[in-house]
Order: sequence, then structure tokens, then C-alpha cells
Amino acid sequence: MRQVVRDHDLERHLYTHAGVSAATFDEVAGRWTLITPRGPIQAGAVIWAIGQLHRPRIPEFPGTDQFSGRAFHSADRAQWAVPDGMDGDIAVVGTGSSAAQMLPELARTARSVTVYQRSAAWVLPKPAARFGPVAQWVLEHVPGAHRAHRAALSYVGDAVLAPIMRGGWSALPAEWLARWQLRRQVPDRALRRKLLPPYAIGEKRILMDSNFYPALMRPNVELVTDAIDHLTPAGIRTVDGRERRADVIVWATGFQAQQFFGGVTVTGRDGADLHRVWDEWGGPQAFWGLAVPQFPNMYMIAGPHSFTPANSNPLMKDVQARYIVRCLRLAARRGAPIEVSEAAMTKYRAWLTTAMAATVWPQGAASWFKSAERVTNPWPSTVREFEQRLAHSPAYSFTTAPPSPARTYVRSRT
Repeated sequence: MRQVVRDHDLERHLYTHAGVSAATFDEVAGRWTLITPRGPIQAGAVIWAIGQLHRPRIPEFPGTDQFSGRAFHSADRAQWAVPDGMDGDIAVVGTGSSAAQMLPELARTARSVTVYQRSAAWVLPKPAARFGPVAQWVLEHVPGAHRAHRAALSYVGDAVLAPIMRGGWSALPAEWLARWQLRRQVPDRALRRKLLPPYAIGEKRILMDSNFYPALMRPNVELVTDAIDHLTPAGIRTVDGRERRADVIVWATGFQAQQFFGGVTVTGRDGADLHRVWDEWGGPQAFWGLAVPQFPNMYMIAGPHSFTPANSNPLMKDVQARYIVRCLRLAARRGAPIEVSEAAMTKYRAWLTTAMAATVWPQGAASWFKSAERVTNPWPSTVREFEQRLAHSPAYSFTTAPPSPARTYVRSRT
């Protein structure tokens, strides 16, 4: 990222430590005003690239303020730089992706690690972290090898992993593979029963990991499935009345992924409030995850329903970014702000409803994929289909925003 900034002389355009608290579209000027701690910023277009997994979710337990040790969320990079207590007794709350990644490392250095699990995850074997000598030579010397490798991975994701989310042909083989890995890596039957999910594979995010189960088998690691009742000055007490000591608590409890634009007020044309629009729709939705009617020249990367649990998310974002560039060029040619039309949005929402109903998520287990019973985050199809859906010109789906009576738009001659 720093290299890109240097190569393209972007530093003079960057505003760091400038979180946006509000954005308002000025219909007379045809521009956006963003409110930041460093003052207001004017912009002809706004692209929100704030992601889905950036606002930590920390559970509230009685006694949290009484705990005498360190407690922090797994995403808090500053806390990981502090060594105090990390070689002592550590409690990890959660067994999702973050916990699976950190547990093997923590277990190597800590005196003890206690893992608190609310619900088990399906875990598939992860491919080897390093390429073999032949693969390394090919990637280094054969033109196009890197591109071919990425294309192959994407194809496998669409052909094998994506059908799992719809209960398709690969769901049963994937479950067999996950069960095989569990049996192979966890010989303890009692522990194995605790780690077997009670829901269909794909209903929650599938973990790709080959080190999580072996870490749980270490003598200094304990898996606790009893619910947490409260925190004490010395550690955590579960509902069975047992208290376990902890010098450090790491909240591997995920993020507030369903709360898009949390803490940000966005006001579009005719005073439309983004959160109110989404409330009326029953939850966050955006045209292919990137635009909403009444919000001219405003775009999102990684908006609602654009997270793929079966393939490359950077590829999804790249597809959106390229489409947004075409939207910006279209607005420049028209000499006016553009927005996705109501007709295009209505058609998209109807498609999304049908596509989502074919997945395992609406009736599946509770997860960060959805809020209450409405699925808000994942993309219900393949990355290939996402590319195809956004291959068309935005001229077919976007309309020129109605001008304010005080402003007349001038079409570009280019």
C-alpha cells in the first residue's frame, strides 16, 4: 500500500486520522460535504471503502469493569504489541476465524490458553502454506503463471465452494472432509463431540485451517463450552459455577458486520437518510453492493451482499472498483451527478430475494451473515456471476440525478 502511494504520488491527496461522521449531498452545488475532525471536505463523488469487518463486537458481561488483567479485541493491533501477560494464562473468547488463526501461536508461548466456545465451526483442511520447488520455479519463470494460478483458485471456489452455500452437490463431500479432519486431528471423543457443529455446513462461515484442532489438543489448552456468566477480578466464571484464571482476555468475537455505516449519517437527494431508507427496506441493500437510489455520485466497495464466503473478496472489490470507474466516467460525460435508477434497484432487489432464498442462510443458524432473520452480508452466487452482472455499461442502470431548480447541469463535450 505504501509503495502504491509513492508510485502514484498519492500522499498529498490523503487525509489521515480523518474519520467521517456525516456526509450530505448539496443539490444546488451537485457535490458532497463530508464532516471530519479535520474540518469539512468537499467532493464531487464519494466512494465508501469502509468494509464489513472493521467495527469490533465486544460482548457485555457483568463484572467486566472488575477484571484486573488486560482485555482487548483480537483486531486491536496496538494491544498485540504489548507483551505483558501474553506468556501467562490467556482466555480466548470465540472460535471463529480470528481464534483459529491466533490459537496455535498463543498456545506455543502461554502458560495456559482457555478457549470459550459458543458454537462450533466447520473446519476444512487448508492447503500447504508454501509452494513446492517445482511450483516456485513455474511461478517465477513461466509468463502468466501467477494469473493462471489465481484463475484456477477462483474457478475452484465457484465450482466447489459456492454450491455449498446453496446446499448443492459439494455440500455433502465437504462435510465428509470436515468430519474426516476432525476425527484425524482430535482423537478425544468427548472433545470431538464439542467441536462438531449442530448445523449444516455453509450456514456459517467455513474455516480453512489445519492447525486449529492440533492446538486444541495441546496439554496447556482447554476448550470450554459452558456459557460465560460473568467476569471476576481474576478471570472468567461460567454458568456451571467454575472460575478459570486469566491474565489476559482476547475477545475473538467478530465484528458488527451487519451495521453498515455505523456511526455515520448519510443524507442524499431530497433529504433522503440512508439508514432510514434501509429501515424501510427491512435491512441494508445496495445495487450489486455499490449504489443506492437518491444518493448521487455515491458508491460503496464491499457494501451489502458483496462478501463472498466461497472465493476471493479482493476480486469482488476489484470488480466493483472497475464498475465505479465506469460510473465516474459516465457522470463526467453527462456533466451531472448520476444515481442508480429506481427501476434498476427494484429489479435487483427482486433478483436478490430469489437468489438469497436458494441459499442455506435465511433458515440457517444465527451468524454475522445476517441480522435477525434478514441476510445482509454475503453474496448468494459465484464470483463469475458477479463479474457478468457488472460487465454491462452503467448507462443502462444509472440515471442523471434531477437538478435543483437553482442549478443547471452542463453536459461534457468529451
